[in-house]
Amino acid sequence: MSIDKSLRRKNMLARSRNVLTRGERIAILKADERFPEGRSPYGLPKVRVLKIGGKKAKKAKEEGAEEGAAGKK
Repeated sequence: MSIDKSLRRKNMLARSRNVLTRGERIAILKADERFPEGRSPYGLPKVRVLKIGGKKAKKAKEEGAEEGAAGKK
């Protein structure tokens, strides 16, 4: 019996999630100053989930390679 693709990945939790826990939502609202003290934790407004991308790491490596190439000339 083979393993499902979703279970094979080692970095499964590193990907972005589309649902936040209540505590995570409150933390984001506090950072944006949208959660006043004494407010009920129920009925929270929607919070945009930021996706974590790996493309920035590639760009950083490319920039480092370009800087190294420029330094060699």
